[in-house]
Amino acid sequence: MEKSKVWIFLAPLGVFIALAVLLFNSLSNDPRLLPSAKLGRPVPIFSLPVLGTAAEQFSQENLKGHVSLLNVWATWCPSCRVEHPVLNQLAESGVVIYGLNYKDKSEEALSYLQQLGNPYQKVIYDEKGDLGLDLGVYGAPETYIIDAEGLIVYRHVGVVSDEVWLTVLKPLMDAASQSEQVPSKGGLSG
Repeated sequence: MEKSKVWIFLAPLGVFIALAVLLFNSLSNDPRLLPSAKLGRPVPIFSLPVLGTAAEQFSQENLKGHVSLLNVWATWCPSCRVEHPVLNQLAESGVVIYGLNYKDKSEEALSYLQQLGNPYQKVIYDEKGDLGLDLGVYGAPETYIIDAEGLIVYRHVGVVSDEVWLTVLKPLMDAASQSEQVPSKGGLSG
C-alpha cells in the first residue's frame, strides 16, 4: 500500500482517538468544582458602596471578625432566585451573610430584596464587576466562606440548596469557627 493511502486511513483514526480522549477527560471532571487561586488568601482589597446608599462604603476590612458567607447574586440570575429562600432561612437562623450584587442595576436589586426578603447583613454593590473579577467570579450565584481573618476558605459555584448547606458549607463554616476559637500560640502565660 502506498504511503498516501495509509495516511488516508490513519488520519481519521488519529482524529477519532484525540476526540475520544478529550471526551473522556471532560466526562471525568465535575464542572461545579472550579478551582480558585484565591483559597487561603485574603479577600482582595476593595472599597465599594453599600447597595442603596451612595455614602456608605464597604471594604474587605468589614468582612473580618467573624466567619461569614459572601454570596454573589444578581437580579438577572434565575438560579439566584432559586437559592434565595435558603439564604433567608440561613440568615434567620443566625448565619452571617454578606451579598455581592454583581453587574446589576441598583433599583432592580433593591426591588428584588424588597419582594423576596433580604438575608444579607450588607450588600456590596459591584456595578461594574470589579470585585467579582478580582475574586475570580465566573457568574452568579457563587458563595464564598470567609474566615474571621478575612481569608477565603471555600468557594461554592452554583445554587446553595439545603443539601449544599448541610453537607458542604455548614461543616466548613463550623471548622472555620472552631479554628478562630483556638487560642493562638505565643499568647500571655501566667
